[in-house]
Amino acid sequence: MTVRICAAVAAVLASAGCGASTSQSTSEGSKDLPVLNVRAASLKQGFGTMGRLAEAAKREGQLTVIGLPHDWVNYGEIIDTFADKYDIKVNELEPGASSRRELDAAAQLKPDVFDLTLDMAVYGADKFAPYKVTGWQDLPDHVKDPKGAWYGVYGGYMSIGYDPREVKAPASFADLLKPGYRVALDGDPLRSAAAFGGVMAASMKAGARPDARQGVDLFARLKQAGQLVEPAKANVIIDWDHLNATRSADHADSWEVTIPRDAPFGGYHVQAISKTAPHPAAARLWQEFLFSDEGQNLLQKGYARPARGEAMLMKGKLDTEQAARLPKAAGPPVLMTIPQTDAAKAYLKREWSKSVG
Repeated sequence: MTVRICAAVAAVLASAGCGASTSQSTSEGSKDLPVLNVRAASLKQGFGTMGRLAEAAKREGQLTVIGLPHDWVNYGEIIDTFADKYDIKVNELEPGASSRRELDAAAQLKPDVFDLTLDMAVYGADKFAPYKVTGWQDLPDHVKDPKGAWYGVYGGYMSIGYDPREVKAPASFADLLKPGYRVALDGDPLRSAAAFGGVMAASMKAGARPDARQGVDLFARLKQAGQLVEPAKANVIIDWDHLNATRSADHADSWEVTIPRDAPFGGYHVQAISKTAPHPAAARLWQEFLFSDEGQNLLQKGYARPARGEAMLMKGKLDTEQAARLPKAAGPPVLMTIPQTDAAKAYLKREWSKSVG
């Protein structure tokens, strides 16, 4: 997934990962440094330098995250790297939590930061503290809140993973209706964002936005033919490309990934800071780390598409060897708007159970 950046990219501030050393003193001899404000809306306003932010976060000593499985976009290595780099303990709550669960549990569990689907970020925007990370200009305008409440950190395409020992590479979702394909979604599309994305990808026609009716019809036909099965019995799994690519890396001889040319359905995950974060400096440091060149490349190592990827490529900061390992897509992703997503979810709520079950 590429990102669109403005023509003034050369003027963008240096990435947080390439900023001042964390060994800098809070009294760095400059009269221009702001008064320390751990709840500021940017590095410049609240800290002035990465060194001062890192020191403030280290004094807090902890960061609480929620909904970050270690095998999802390389978050295991990312969390360990952050903890070691800044000497901060990372408390990990409910790694398998959905985006909605993250928001619903926030008052009780008090996480510092969120990793959410875009629609859930829009829904929960009043819970977030605005913060514009360094390199803000590198992020696509359509996946960041203008006031900084939330911002896309990585994206991906919906893909078809398949066992090449049993079936040929499907050229389209319609091919899955052919004999021999045993197809699984990653969960229930009424509850799982990945499964919902799978239905929407199957709802696409070349050059057009997804039509939920088409996707529901395809899965109803698969169910009627006995070809819609549990993942353990499937030779095809429809899922985000970073998950299918991870399966392929782990099982190179028995799993491959394709993104159909006529269905380049995409989505972003976004980051946000809790308005009531118990560790506000650590929360801001976490965002600066994730959006730094180092953090973005670590996400790409987990087969995600880093939101700053295009700008990093232009600056020679992107890990191009790892980028070459990402599943190939024919073109830029088709992203659904919030109204389109809401309408599709409403349709599935009415029709999925009676049509597919």
